[in-house]
Amino acid sequence: MNIRKFYFSLLAIFAFFPKVVFAQPTPNPDTSNWLASPGIIGTILLIVIVLVIAIFILTVKASAYFTQLQSRTERNKKIEFGERLLEMDKTEIDTVLEKRRKAVSYRLSGDELGSNLEVDDSRGVVAAITHEPSNPLVDEKKKSPITIDTPFQLKKMITWYIGAAVFWLVFGTLIGQYLGLKFIWPEMDTISWLSFGRLRPVHTNAVFWGWASLAMIGLGYFVITRTSNTKLYSYKLAWYAWWLMNSSVAIGTLFLMSGINNGGGEYREYIWPVALLFAIGMVLTFYNFYQTVAHRKIDEIYVSNWYLLGGLGWTIILVIIGYLPMYQDGLGETVIQGYYMHQGVGMWFMTFTLGLIYYYLPSSLNKPIYSYSLGVLAFWTQMLFYTLIGTHHFVFSPLPWWLQTVAIVFSAGMLIPVVAGTTNFLMTMRGSWNEISKSYVLPFFLVGVVFYFVGSAQGSLQAFRFTNFIWHFTDFNVAHSHMTMYGIITFILWACVYAILPKITGREPKQIMVGMHFWMAFIGLFAYMVSLMVGGTMKGLSWIEGKPFIESVILMQPFWLWRAIGGTLMFISHLLFAYNFFYMTGNQRKPMLNPKINGPDMENRETIYPDPKNKTVTF
Repeated sequence: MNIRKFYFSLLAIFAFFPKVVFAQPTPNPDTSNWLASPGIIGTILLIVIVLVIAIFILTVKASAYFTQLQSRTERNKKIEFGERLLEMDKTEIDTVLEKRRKAVSYRLSGDELGSNLEVDDSRGVVAAITHEPSNPLVDEKKKSPITIDTPFQLKKMITWYIGAAVFWLVFGTLIGQYLGLKFIWPEMDTISWLSFGRLRPVHTNAVFWGWASLAMIGLGYFVITRTSNTKLYSYKLAWYAWWLMNSSVAIGTLFLMSGINNGGGEYREYIWPVALLFAIGMVLTFYNFYQTVAHRKIDEIYVSNWYLLGGLGWTIILVIIGYLPMYQDGLGETVIQGYYMHQGVGMWFMTFTLGLIYYYLPSSLNKPIYSYSLGVLAFWTQMLFYTLIGTHHFVFSPLPWWLQTVAIVFSAGMLIPVVAGTTNFLMTMRGSWNEISKSYVLPFFLVGVVFYFVGSAQGSLQAFRFTNFIWHFTDFNVAHSHMTMYGIITFILWACVYAILPKITGREPKQIMVGMHFWMAFIGLFAYMVSLMVGGTMKGLSWIEGKPFIESVILMQPFWLWRAIGGTLMFISHLLFAYNFFYMTGNQRKPMLNPKINGPDMENRETIYPDPKNKTVTF
């Protein structure tokens, strides 16, 4: 009886409110005053925030450089003066000292004028003269004061995970660079396996599953053992997962270039047997992480491990749902596509990377995270709001209007975990801004955290119906995806790598190489995303005005040029990062263990973990 009443109620809703349930109830938005839209204005302000942060970092670096240069000049001047004194007799020394005293006490009267006379700085006004001033591009990276005593097995495994990730980063972005150049020179090739349709998923899947995923897991292995105050549950499982994941990306790449793919499923172009290899690797990793935390030698579970285990668990479920055959048809496939695509970014990459920040950021600054409670709030609200926002990719589609509305509302709700996380990280950095002048680790973190706020907030604004109407299916979405996956995920992963590798290997990368990597990646990304945002907006307005499609292609030409320039800078920065990685990990040898000194518990020696209650922290 109750079931019958339920169905009658549904029929009544469908009968009296059919438009609310199924269709778009209003006509397309009016775009005549598009520039005054809150979503457009908000996006412009967010881009300005990124620019302000860049100016701030550059100012701090420049100030530190000039301070260092001034100190060096004064030091050299004193040394030179001392050497001159050694060559003089007593009378000459007294004369020089008298001149120096007069020079120091001299003050300008304000009415001095220049002349054609020979330069003579008898009053000591000019500090130094040079026609070839030293002008380095980057500041010296701060040397790591300690080398963490890490088990060789764990060190080797982390190095191999990050090393494989570096390979896929260079390979994947090389493909991306080639595709970017095709927008300028479309006649570059006529080979089928180099066509845009085949190479584009090669690029996205290589950087998603090859670069970001392997780097995250490699960095996560250090966090999970350190914060649990215990050894890794199984190195064998970790190596099995390494082989499975790399095999999945390698085989998937060959299949995609050969035209063997999963159709139109974005970010799930690998056919299911290939994706299954990666999924098995994820299951092994989750089990390894879980068992390590389960065998921890402390009572509390540090907040990083919430995010790491949550990201792994949610992603395993996500992959299963994304490949279930009953969902691969009609509008159901469209709903699952939005769910899978957005969950892949939010519940895997974003969640896991946030877990890494909660360890590597405070450990780099040698202070506790600002608020454990904010971290927990961000964790649960991330899970609540992110699970239902995928449909905002299909606004104005045949999907039910209420489902689109739910996605938009929950997209706005994402501001809660984003603001909570951003506040937590910036407050942790508070009082440590001087580290920007000493190290590039904090600038990488700062840019990643700022992009976490900017990219996520911009995504919420882009989910609104008006901005979605203008930007969807244009190059603007390419800019947004790079703002998040590159500006947030990749910059934070770089920060974590530069934070931990020198500590476990004892080898610092060259100062100028790290600085060049940072600035080329940042400037390249900024040029890339701004050009495509502006061009994408113009393209969307062109479509709305009903102009021929070819006109939108023509107007995008200068923006595609800037895209190629920005992409080139980004790719060069990846080559620099690869060089830095091999420099940091070179010449490592397995330590000789003396059984009289190193007992069976050598693996846990000097393992120190952060106190979750924020009372003390030592790394």
